[in-house]
Amino acid sequence: MYYAKITGWGKCLPPAVLSNADLSTFMDTSDEWITSRTGIRERRICHCNFSDMAIVAARRALAAANVAPEELDLILLGSLTMDSLCPNTASLVQNAIGARNAASIDINSACTGFLYGLHIGTNLIKTGAHRKVLVIGGEFISHYMNWARRDVAVLFGDACGAVVLEASTERTGLLAARIGCDMDTSSAIQITNFGSAYSRLSDDFLYLGWNFEGQEVFKRAIKGMAFACEDVLMQTGLRMDDIHIMVPHQANRRILDALAKRLDIPEEKIMVNVHKYGNTSAGTIPVALTEALEENRIRPGDYVLMASFGAGLTWGAGLVQWGDRTVALQVSDADLPPCQQSALEILAPHIQRYKAHAL
Repeated sequence: MYYAKITGWGKCLPPAVLSNADLSTFMDTSDEWITSRTGIRERRICHCNFSDMAIVAARRALAAANVAPEELDLILLGSLTMDSLCPNTASLVQNAIGARNAASIDINSACTGFLYGLHIGTNLIKTGAHRKVLVIGGEFISHYMNWARRDVAVLFGDACGAVVLEASTERTGLLAARIGCDMDTSSAIQITNFGSAYSRLSDDFLYLGWNFEGQEVFKRAIKGMAFACEDVLMQTGLRMDDIHIMVPHQANRRILDALAKRLDIPEEKIMVNVHKYGNTSAGTIPVALTEALEENRIRPGDYVLMASFGAGLTWGAGLVQWGDRTVALQVSDADLPPCQQSALEILAPHIQRYKAHAL
């Protein structure tokens, strides 16, 4: 029987930082208001294409695993903010990194995109259909943000992360997963006027509205993630005390605290970086996982619990037993194109359009 060992990991964070103080320059908010409600202090804003972030994260993960791009036989890219719908963005990444022997698939399950990809990639390796899989999760959510909506605009940021999975006979990698979707609340998180179900308002400006039912999302998120976590523990015969670190979706601090209380897991066992990056949707888990390794919070053999939820409302959890290596074999010099603007300068045209539309 094959397992899917995580052998490489990498992240890509745009250099432009949008602070809470920056947000207060064009909307009715403050650092105290945002921090007290979400725990978020700043987030990153991408100055290039989403695929540029995915390519950098992919190259860094491949270097960490010491895997050549042509060795990959599958690329799974979790995101809802693709460069294009046709061709798929996974194929753009494939071409850029030179993974000529890989199949490429986009996965849109919003914030759970990386976890869904990890689940799919692991099971394809277990069947013997694939041997080396690149799983990417990330978002260019600022491009789709309605900057006239304080309730959502303060929450999100841009980032991307990736891992390499390799077939192994060792009992390692994703040992169990549970994914699902509460279809009856699919509109609780919704970007409106985008896609074939919506009409475009003009040729030069597509107004993207948001449905965001905060209380419903909070309730369903805690319920779904807690259920999934308890399910994967039952599948593996483990208890919460056996978990060394939890790497949850970084939506906001209140959800992280409520989930920890529901699962009765100590605060020191939870990886938190939401204060630095905000909610980067499908990027939160792979970025947080990479940072946990960089901070030496994961050791060989550790049990790592992941949990996520997103629009749909999708939810899921996965339990990983870490392998024998927590240090990258190589380091890539891949990076984004130089950024010559501040976050506010990057966003200025978008902010003005939404402010004008709101008048």
